[in-house]
Amino acid sequence: MIGKNSLFGPIDPAQEAGYSDPPARKGFFTDTSICIGCKACEVACKEWNEVPDDGFNLLGMSYDNTGSLNADTWRHVAFIEQRKPLGTQEPGLRQPPVNLGMPSVGPAVEDGTIATLTEERPDFRWLMSSDVCKHCTHAACLDVCPTGSLFRTEFGTVVVQPDICNGCGYCVPACPYGVIERRQGDSGKKNVGIAQKCTLCYDRLDSGQRPACAQACPTESIQFGDVDELRERANARVEKLHEAGVMDARLYGNDPNDGVGGAGAFFLLLDEPEVYGFPPDPVVTTRDLPQMYARAVGAAVALFAGAALSFMGSRK
Repeated sequence: MIGKNSLFGPIDPAQEAGYSDPPARKGFFTDTSICIGCKACEVACKEWNEVPDDGFNLLGMSYDNTGSLNADTWRHVAFIEQRKPLGTQEPGLRQPPVNLGMPSVGPAVEDGTIATLTEERPDFRWLMSSDVCKHCTHAACLDVCPTGSLFRTEFGTVVVQPDICNGCGYCVPACPYGVIERRQGDSGKKNVGIAQKCTLCYDRLDSGQRPACAQACPTESIQFGDVDELRERANARVEKLHEAGVMDARLYGNDPNDGVGGAGAFFLLLDEPEVYGFPPDPVVTTRDLPQMYARAVGAAVALFAGAALSFMGSRK
């Protein structure tokens, strides 16, 4: 029987999964305000987890050649161009422009340096964000998996066991973030047809190491640690940015009372979630299953009772 709190509400996911004395829940806090778009996290993830390369695809979407999270991209760095002012930033957050010989959004002055922000040069900024599986407190992919391929680890993360997955694909539409997918391709690829997503480097955690993406991040935009501690750190960071005049700074996925019970991987954003491709108000897609089951059972009982009464009436 499905428990009242098993599909929604704040819980300790590891204890809910049956671990009697689990370690502190682990997760990611991604501070997009200091992401430089280097994609070191993407490369490190692929190398450590043997995720196939995406090839060199020019998608026509800025400098983003992967497009989105999928079975072959467990970390995706978004590049979002905006004609908006950078705003009053804290010291060190906004560096003076340097001429790298690259195309710019404004004219260069005579000495070769890039023009400063004036009326002749429009305000412009990049939003960069390294996206990943959210490792939800209430993970719909877990709820719908018929084989037990998806399981909750003692660290509170969600992992796919490729040797058990039968490729049914039920988890794909169940994810409110569109993270998990079945791997496509020829037989030369590993785990073709199997659901694939970030494991938060479960094998590394078991050895006391940080996930590969966090280890490779040069700016510490991707921070790994205990989820409760990361939430405190994230709140302090937002307050610091607000004090520095960056009023658009906000957190996404850190609230245990949201539609997924809070995410194990959450983000500091500098604009609305939709700008980054995130759903503004995600809800675990299996939240209403208990009510649906109850209604289905009620309908079946009513149908059976009606059929029985009809049968008994016809015999008189």
